[in-house]
Amino acid sequence: MADTIRGGRVEPTLGGTEPRATHSDLRLPESGSGRGTIVSLFRRRPKPGAEPAAEQRPEPRIAAAPGAKRPEQPEAKVERRPEPAPKARAETVRRAEPAPEAEPRPKRAKLPTARRSLWASPITRRILLLNVMALAIPVVGLLYLPTYRDSLIQSELELLKTEGELFSGALAASGVVTDPDGSERLQPDTSRQTIRRLVDVSKTRARLFLPNGTLIADSFLLSGPGGILLIEPLPPPEPPEGPILQALGGAYDWLLGRFPSSDLYPPYGESAVQVADDYQEVKKALDGEAATYIRSGGDGSLVLSVAVPVQRYRQVLGALFLTKAGKGVETTLRKTRLTIIAVSLVALGITVLASLYLASTIALPIHRLADAADRVRRSKGRAVAIPDLSKRSDEIGDLSGALRDMTEAVWRRMDAIERFAADVAHEIKNPLSSLRSAVETVVRIEDPQQQRKLMAIILDDVQRLDRLISDISDASRVDAEMSRAEIGRVNIRDLIIALVDIHSVTGGDHTPKVVAELPPTDDLTVLGTEGRLGQVFRNLLSNALSFSPPGGTVALRARRERGRIIVLVEDAGPGIPEEKLKAIFDRFYTERPEGEKFGTHSGLGLSISQQIVEAHNGTLTAANRRDRAGNVIGARFTIDLPAV
Repeated sequence: MADTIRGGRVEPTLGGTEPRATHSDLRLPESGSGRGTIVSLFRRRPKPGAEPAAEQRPEPRIAAAPGAKRPEQPEAKVERRPEPAPKARAETVRRAEPAPEAEPRPKRAKLPTARRSLWASPITRRILLLNVMALAIPVVGLLYLPTYRDSLIQSELELLKTEGELFSGALAASGVVTDPDGSERLQPDTSRQTIRRLVDVSKTRARLFLPNGTLIADSFLLSGPGGILLIEPLPPPEPPEGPILQALGGAYDWLLGRFPSSDLYPPYGESAVQVADDYQEVKKALDGEAATYIRSGGDGSLVLSVAVPVQRYRQVLGALFLTKAGKGVETTLRKTRLTIIAVSLVALGITVLASLYLASTIALPIHRLADAADRVRRSKGRAVAIPDLSKRSDEIGDLSGALRDMTEAVWRRMDAIERFAADVAHEIKNPLSSLRSAVETVVRIEDPQQQRKLMAIILDDVQRLDRLISDISDASRVDAEMSRAEIGRVNIRDLIIALVDIHSVTGGDHTPKVVAELPPTDDLTVLGTEGRLGQVFRNLLSNALSFSPPGGTVALRARRERGRIIVLVEDAGPGIPEEKLKAIFDRFYTERPEGEKFGTHSGLGLSISQQIVEAHNGTLTAANRRDRAGNVIGARFTIDLPAV
């Protein structure tokens, strides 16, 4: 950036928000054309990693004589030279580097989360697992059905016992004969016929034992010309099952084998010659007591047995032993379990569909948000936006809104950083330009008085740079310090009283007077950082004092209103231009009273104050005070903070 020298005034070519630094009554020594020669002190640095081409060297900058034309540069000619031997190569030729060692293959990049299928989502799998487990636990309990099974067995035994009592009564009435000695006994032939007629309908096996334990009748044994035949009733024919039913039946049998079954009961067996001692219930029946028993049939079925005494006038004439296969119990259990399985399959289908729907309303939106956040992180522009799911009245909608707000806050912060860097560069260039011009000029003048003036300008510019750098450093640290600072209870009343006391001690006789107006009963406590809030009040008080006339009054007022603490800083100065009420909070903006020395303020005080107040969830605004006639009588700054 070149500087222009006009009539002894050194001005930077870039404008600024502040007046340009000038130094008058300076004259340059006249020589030749009367213009000085300026040699550029800055050179562009090569980019990192860039190397100059072979046989090319940077040209030195030579200051041309005033008024002389720059000589034309001849076109570069390329001269072919014989390639030297490998050992005599020029240093600018990069030697071949040894091949690098094989590096481990980088891991495959993880796909964006939104590309996952619904089944690949861990949330979907967890929802499905929990819902299926919640359904499977009661279903497994129902399939087990121990109480229901026991109740069915007891019902069958009660029916069999009732049937046995009826059969024993019929036998006692028709199958008993009286011997010549007056004793009574069961007639074997008559008892066999009676038993056969009784069991034709019930299909129950009936055996009759005498008191001595001998078997005299069996409904499954039939005597004929060829001897005794064993009759075994066959089950009714069942309709043929298709492959699906066979598969379901096999699955049912496999699943049934996982539960406790009839294997817990003792096995049922028959000897070639059956006697009463083979069966415990028969022995109890011969003692005059009815008894029941459950045995395992060996193929997973049950054998239910009942033994009742055959009595006549309290005399035990024999024991009727009834046995029945527990097919009815197993059939009923099978039908019940198949019904439960069918209902469970329907419920499982509904559960899976509902789980997938629930997972799609949770996992997919989260995947969309995560993928959008990842694309925002990877993208170099602002074309990618977070999906707006705020219409959902649930936590995902809240998450979407929070991510969108966070993204906007990040963009705003980046814009603010960019503007801050641009403002800092612009503001620092002004004193640097003035300082550079003064340094370049001071070496070419011989008048000691003019040299002293230039040195004074250089000192002012250095002080201005120091003040700018200090304020810029303070402004850049506010957000970071506020995020790390410990928040505590701050009494605004104590801060204001301390400021008034300090001013009363340090202020002179001709400085404006500072007064505090604080309600005695209001609690003026806020949550924040005492040091930073004190900095805000000091900045506003210093600003008000600088604009107030000598002998004027600066008022500090505070009150509590609807859960807020309102602090007013009022002065008696000329006020603020209406169009500048918001601009005064911009960085590096200065609007100083007339007669004040230039460069004593950096224009960051109000900007830092507003930044601190907003970090405390408050607001800082400016307005003009007016009298009844509408005339401006001063400025008013209002701080609004949340109360404790």
